[in-house]
Amino acid sequence: MRPAISLLAASALCASLVSAQSAPKAHPDDIYFNGRIYTGAGFAEDKPQVVEAIAVGAGKVLAVGTTEEITRMAGPKTRLHALDTARTGTYIFPGFNDAHTHLGSAGQMRLHVDLTGVKSLAEMLAVVKKFADAAPAGHWLTGGNWDHTLWTPTVLPTRQDLDKVTGDRPTWLQRIDGHIAVANTAALKAAGITGKTVAPQGGAIDLDANGEPTGILRETAQALIDKIVPPPTPEERRRGDELAIADALSHGVTSVQDLSDWDDFLTFEQMEKEDRLHLRISEWLPFNAPVEALKKMRAHHDQNDPLLHTGMLKGFMDGSLGSRTAAMKEPFADDPKNSGLPRYEQNDLNKMAVERSQAGFQLGFHAIGDKATAMALEAFSQPGVSIQARNRIEHAQVVDPADIPRFKKLGVIASMQPNHLLTDMNWAESRLGPQRAAYSYAWKAFLDAGVPLAFGTDYPVEPVTPFRGLYAAVTRTNEAGTKAYFPENKLTRGQALYAYTQGSAYAEFAEKRKGKLVPGYEADFILVDRDLYTCPEPAILKTKVIETYVGGVKAY
Repeated sequence: MRPAISLLAASALCASLVSAQSAPKAHPDDIYFNGRIYTGAGFAEDKPQVVEAIAVGAGKVLAVGTTEEITRMAGPKTRLHALDTARTGTYIFPGFNDAHTHLGSAGQMRLHVDLTGVKSLAEMLAVVKKFADAAPAGHWLTGGNWDHTLWTPTVLPTRQDLDKVTGDRPTWLQRIDGHIAVANTAALKAAGITGKTVAPQGGAIDLDANGEPTGILRETAQALIDKIVPPPTPEERRRGDELAIADALSHGVTSVQDLSDWDDFLTFEQMEKEDRLHLRISEWLPFNAPVEALKKMRAHHDQNDPLLHTGMLKGFMDGSLGSRTAAMKEPFADDPKNSGLPRYEQNDLNKMAVERSQAGFQLGFHAIGDKATAMALEAFSQPGVSIQARNRIEHAQVVDPADIPRFKKLGVIASMQPNHLLTDMNWAESRLGPQRAAYSYAWKAFLDAGVPLAFGTDYPVEPVTPFRGLYAAVTRTNEAGTKAYFPENKLTRGQALYAYTQGSAYAEFAEKRKGKLVPGYEADFILVDRDLYTCPEPAILKTKVIETYVGGVKAY
């Protein structure tokens, strides 16, 4: 006796089920049956459509329905896959679309000094020493992902700290958020940075009591060293990109919206030509680049390529909360002389936004602090900036409640990363104060105001796994389950899954071809070891991806 299909409203069911009578004439390449398959329909209303079987052909979903209906479509060459969910505990969900990644950085981090999760300055130095001891004299040591908020005491590393273990090897290590970095003395000397060096607009060089650089460079000041660091070789870049893509696929991510270097895009392009690119990538371009250069980059690759193309322009309004460089309307509660570092003058930003919008580009602005968000919204409100462009604010971590309705009015998408809350919640309230903290990471407040949400991870700032973000979105509780953070902004599971699939697709103008498993859509789906809709909340964190399919082809 076959299990019953989970119910939706009859109209939604009829719209997406295809019976044997109305099925396409071509036989499917693959049929998955006797399963519990979430099509994605009904996620937004928290009334998920669940079917028993799905037919896939030519990379698309051909039909979904009962096992009886769909298996009837099989031809002599159709491959049949019995899910037998009741016995195996295997479930199908739409593939996740990570709306905010940095694949190039993630890949290079895996090849260089990776300080993810180190618990103290001493542990950081021990890891750096291993790399330094293995490197030839004068060789640059790069990488990072250190997070001093995990340390006791929470002190920033200095050049003198690094000098103890690196010697004459120039060393340049970014903090986990990428908004500050620490250099040793050799790196500062190579860049010509002294106590008299003037930081560029939107940046800062930390000085000690003697007026000498501590080694910490903030925001745009990092470019002073970035520009002299030897780039990775083509072989290193390719290997790093392959590792990052494999990591994403292994965690059920089938699409990403990515900011990496142009050379990474060219690497992805070469992989596609070799039929070795198995992740859908929408590559962002730098907002600050000249418009003519941006047009050439856009024209370089087919914009209708469903696997790889360029997308929005990414600009940076400010820094991060962890680095206290987020641009705030009022000073930080735990640093009353500091209101962060805006990267633009408003008039300059407005002019650039209008020029690029009129050139046909979607705009996306990194904004962590409430002042940065207000600056981005002001730029989007300028005559000449298209409201149909689905412009975006990336992160939107701290927002003045008065500014939330402006998102809706201006057609702005809130592209957010719920997993940041799990990292930040131990110190965010002390940094912001209780009043501002109540409107931080405010996912439900955005939804209630009619603002579209798109979810991602900010990989490698956070792990690429979407399940950590889902857990954060529906619980607003730390991973140990011992501390909650303003739970009134929790989402339902359907809302969170929607933001991570169809919401992300909408943010890249792809909502009519991916994000759901319904006829005509890309056959991007995952097999997981638990029912994300009904399993206990803590169990979401332990989800294992069994297989990942992109265009109906197994990619993991």
